[in-house]
Amino acid sequence: MSKPRVYEIAKDLNVSSKQLIEKLQDFDVKIKNHMSTLEEQDINIILEIYTQQDAEHHKVSQQKGDKNNISQHNKAEPKAHKKQPNDSPSQKEKDKDNKNAKKSGDAKHYNTRPNVVDLDKFDNEKIEKLMPDQIKEDGSNKKKAKKGSGRTRKDKHFNKTSSDVHKQKQQEAVKIEVPDEITVGDLAEKLDRPAAEIIKKLMLLGTMAAVNQMIDFDTAALIAEDFGVEIEKEVIITEEDKLFNDVEDDPGKLKARSPVVVVMGHVDHGKTSLLDAIREANVIATEAGGITQHIGAYRVKISDKDITFLDTPGHEAFTAMRARGAQVTDIAILVVAADDGIMPQTIEAINHAKAAGVSIIIAVNKIDKEGANPDRVKQELTEYDLVPEEWGGDTICVDVSALKKEGIDHLLEMILLVAEMQELKANPERLAKGTVIEAKLDKGRGSVATLLVQNGTLNTGDVIVAGTAVGRVRAMMDDKGKKVKKAGPSVPVEIIGLSEVPEGGDIFYAVEDEKKARDVVEKRKQKIKEEQFKHHHKVSLDDLFDQIKEGEMKELNIIIKADVQGSAEALKQSLEKLSNDEVRIKTIHAGVGAIRESDVMLASVSNAIIIGFNVRPDSGARSSAERQEVDVRLYRVIYNAIEEMEAAMKGLLDPTYKEVVLGHTEVRATFKVSGVGTIAGCYVTDGKINRNSEVRVIRDGIVIHEGTLASLKRFKDDAKEVASGYECGIGLERFNDIKEGDVIECFMMEEVKA
Repeated sequence: MSKPRVYEIAKDLNVSSKQLIEKLQDFDVKIKNHMSTLEEQDINIILEIYTQQDAEHHKVSQQKGDKNNISQHNKAEPKAHKKQPNDSPSQKEKDKDNKNAKKSGDAKHYNTRPNVVDLDKFDNEKIEKLMPDQIKEDGSNKKKAKKGSGRTRKDKHFNKTSSDVHKQKQQEAVKIEVPDEITVGDLAEKLDRPAAEIIKKLMLLGTMAAVNQMIDFDTAALIAEDFGVEIEKEVIITEEDKLFNDVEDDPGKLKARSPVVVVMGHVDHGKTSLLDAIREANVIATEAGGITQHIGAYRVKISDKDITFLDTPGHEAFTAMRARGAQVTDIAILVVAADDGIMPQTIEAINHAKAAGVSIIIAVNKIDKEGANPDRVKQELTEYDLVPEEWGGDTICVDVSALKKEGIDHLLEMILLVAEMQELKANPERLAKGTVIEAKLDKGRGSVATLLVQNGTLNTGDVIVAGTAVGRVRAMMDDKGKKVKKAGPSVPVEIIGLSEVPEGGDIFYAVEDEKKARDVVEKRKQKIKEEQFKHHHKVSLDDLFDQIKEGEMKELNIIIKADVQGSAEALKQSLEKLSNDEVRIKTIHAGVGAIRESDVMLASVSNAIIIGFNVRPDSGARSSAERQEVDVRLYRVIYNAIEEMEAAMKGLLDPTYKEVVLGHTEVRATFKVSGVGTIAGCYVTDGKINRNSEVRVIRDGIVIHEGTLASLKRFKDDAKEVASGYECGIGLERFNDIKEGDVIECFMMEEVKA
């Protein structure tokens, strides 16, 4: 801790550094100049010098006042006390007393009694800074005495000295509550100590703080510990906390609820077919209004138990809900085709489900198809830490055929089994809470939202708050299209009545006070506006070391995309080996192919950075990464990625250049010219193509060549640049393997200003 300097103490005491040095020299304290540091014993002497004189003055005045009070009490007619010129000792006597204190023996003696400050030495701010509570009390008593009050204090309480009262309070107050931040003055009040003592303790800790300055909880805890007081963190209850009353439920009121299931998997592996098969197997032909309403979720019944399915378009929507803080599902069904096996989107679905912390059930679909090999699927699953039960693991695998409706009942039974193991419960006897699944604006009905009730019961007429939307539930419909008056836990319903369209993933609450609900929504809107002006901080390699140093970054999540599986695995192993005591590198997803928008979404939710090796982001991923401020790093050499990551972790990262993409062209025809090579007939899709810039050829998201332009022509004329919307002819240096459909990306390296 840094020690306070002479000039800092002098400034706080409102005296010159020279005066303070002279005073200290009288007490044999050797100080060179105003920049000299002070030890704890020096600070004690300073406080003694500037408080003991006034304490003695105060004591003499008080004794004289007490004598006058006694004499006035004995007389029939009390007289007002008049201040005599000799009430206080002269300055010479004060100096003599100070020197005697210094010279009494070889050892130094310091008065440790409660300090009293001469109020005339300080302005109003200094009074508030250092004045002990007892002076405030005595000051008020003095005023009463001057007004001629001759009453004596016969109450036993007034016979106690201030130190006795202080000791009694200290014994009573052994615990105090302090918020995350507190002013020095408020802390002094809570500790029942003069602010001067708190300021002194802060000085010893190397902190110069005024009485109205904020200090954090940890600093306050250190101060309180010195005074023998236990400190606890004070819980601040906001208006939202009071309104939503989101407290833990009484275990006696909890009842079993049905599981909420999401179906994910690779394209064309049969997700939709499986959902249709499950839905059709549970439709009762004679049921009134039997047409299933598409509201983004539906319920099926098996063995007198319900299961709620979320009909999401894929793991993108699933992740979008997680991005908004909603933990909606209990179980994820991963559909894998028996003839295809694990595919890139299957891996993404596995990683998304694991990141969400939900149970995974594997549905091996298309077992009736020729070439189906369920065992191969199970073997591939083990590579992703999903070991089937029959192989000694804990992952349930069910063989199904959505086309022939085989294995559907068994799959549903397994869902109920997993749900039973999870012991899913909720309290239906409280106000509803849940998540917005999807919402839209209907011309006839206004804002229409599909809600999944997760706790409590939602009734028609309830006032609900969802994000920045508020309103009263005017009508509710279930997944069969029937009007209902209430919906309990795990029940999806479509409602109308909200003031605006909420976003998918918003948490909704049913509340009792509509006025307070509208006030909370207004504050939320105001907060959103304020946050739009602030920079939302995402993790990036550039500031990784600073975050490690500040203790913010304990685990760095990365997503790896490469041109081939071997490169992805090599990069993953190499980067994870860089983990050290300060930070652990964790690969949450490694895949093959171009960087997609789903990768950016996963990175945003998981606060990860994306490492691309020999691949490029597509246009959607680029714009999404800029919008969500996700750090995307692209490499052509594996060692560059490792070195840059290592440098970032050591705090050595200092990028000199950054890549600026100028534009893209699409190859629409190729021409072979003798003596020149292959010329690509191109159309500039965005940006511009510059004659002096560098280019790379991208085929199906994979970089196949990187180099420079040999020629750029418009018709037969050479061109310096060609803008978006125009055609051009492009020749590349030492590269002729150009094909129709290739994308030529034009870029330049720009120096980063220090």
